[in-house]
Amino acid sequence: MSDVMERELRSDSSACEEFDVLIVGAGISGIGSAHHLQTQCPGKSFVILEAQDGFGGTWRTHKYPGVRSDSDLFTFGYRFKPWVGPPIATGAAIQEYLEEVIEENGLDKAIRYGTKITRCDWSGEDRKWTVETANRDGSPGKVYRCNFLWMCQGYYDHENPYVPNWPGMADFKGKIVHAQKWNDSVDYKGKRVIVIGSGATAATVIPAMADDAAHVTMVQRSPTYFFCYPNKSDLVDRLRLIGVDDDTIHRCARLDYLHNLKMLDHRSKEEPDVVFDELKALVRQYAGEDFEFEPHFTPSYRPWQQRLAFVPDGDMFVKIREGKVSAVTDKIAKFTEKGLLLESGQELEADLVVAATGFNLSVMGGIDFTVDGKEVDWSDTVTYRGMMFAGVPNLVWVFGYFRAAWTLRVDLLGDFVCRLLNHMDQKGVHEVDIALPQGSEGDPHKPWIEDDNFNPGYLMRAVEDLPKRLGDRPEWRHTQDYWQEAEDIPAIDLDGPEFAYR
Repeated sequence: MSDVMERELRSDSSACEEFDVLIVGAGISGIGSAHHLQTQCPGKSFVILEAQDGFGGTWRTHKYPGVRSDSDLFTFGYRFKPWVGPPIATGAAIQEYLEEVIEENGLDKAIRYGTKITRCDWSGEDRKWTVETANRDGSPGKVYRCNFLWMCQGYYDHENPYVPNWPGMADFKGKIVHAQKWNDSVDYKGKRVIVIGSGATAATVIPAMADDAAHVTMVQRSPTYFFCYPNKSDLVDRLRLIGVDDDTIHRCARLDYLHNLKMLDHRSKEEPDVVFDELKALVRQYAGEDFEFEPHFTPSYRPWQQRLAFVPDGDMFVKIREGKVSAVTDKIAKFTEKGLLLESGQELEADLVVAATGFNLSVMGGIDFTVDGKEVDWSDTVTYRGMMFAGVPNLVWVFGYFRAAWTLRVDLLGDFVCRLLNHMDQKGVHEVDIALPQGSEGDPHKPWIEDDNFNPGYLMRAVEDLPKRLGDRPEWRHTQDYWQEAEDIPAIDLDGPEFAYR
């Protein structure tokens, strides 16, 4: 008997449960993947393990003012579930959408909340994963066994956001809170607020606080590109007016947004200066024709090298025009009793400082993995298309897109995993591993993604912890290119040399 099973028998948990597929996480990736599994592999038993006390993942974790999507919901929403609200949606509306998917598909009975996975062990002899868990109080939880692991837990640490260790933080007499740790006790009404950061989170929380705060100052090390646009779709409004059904509207709007995003992505590489001029023109519709972009709104990189921050209805720039919001571009020297001292010597006074400084990357949810007793070091593995890993059988990780909606990859990989599982059944096999291509022994193992392709801080800080791409071979990397993958992934030959079945 294995040590895992001996520990289970000694615990107070009930007997080990066994499933065909175990889905990790009940956020937008896990819920969508469960739908695909249930509809495309109806004979497979499955369970969804969720560490939090409810569904939603990111949309449950983040509670800061104004929390909303930074992708349109026609592409961020699922392919199979029409979105009927405005393109950019509030966190609450997204939670309602996810709840409908759970109810419509009867997924509630498959989700085990408050179940944190601590360890996953693969046995080549049994061709199964043994998954150990912990309860909310930290005590040993139930042990599960499954044939296939579908990792849908996301990519960042939900408990510990990234907060730089600025000097003097203990000296500050006001309150410091990271946006990821926001709670209802944080009071900003009538307060002088500093928001550190200029990405999507900052662009959301700043206009949401601006009317009630005394003033909001955005402090950034470097500028970000902002995409301002009305939070509506003329195409959707027209189709709805003439009586087109919701399914067709959703499909048409999805194609429309995907086409526009593809053109934006392409043009950002081919004519970045022209794209920036167009982004400026959109900002000026809300900030005013005389709005100055230097120095606070002129980034040092090309558009889409980091994620564009979408600003529906230009709300942040409306607040800048009204004088309720201002921007400062500088580095923080230290905190003082009254606020921040910047490297330029300028001091900013504040009652509340909100750190919108991003995430800490979490590879595979920080779970310990072993394969036949050997610990898995993910930074030593090689990735196949950013979803499977050489030497780690029967596992797929859903790592979505940053330049397009994350959920587009949930649907793509949902189709792929179900096709793979059905193919394994047809072959009468129970294990699939990824084999490196012949002649690749001398290929260098390179970082997960090229820094000249996509280089946000949260990724660059921990990129060496991620699996590696194999040289310049296109199949052995995570491309971040939805439009190419939308053609390539459905066309994968499941009997190709990279798939080793047993």
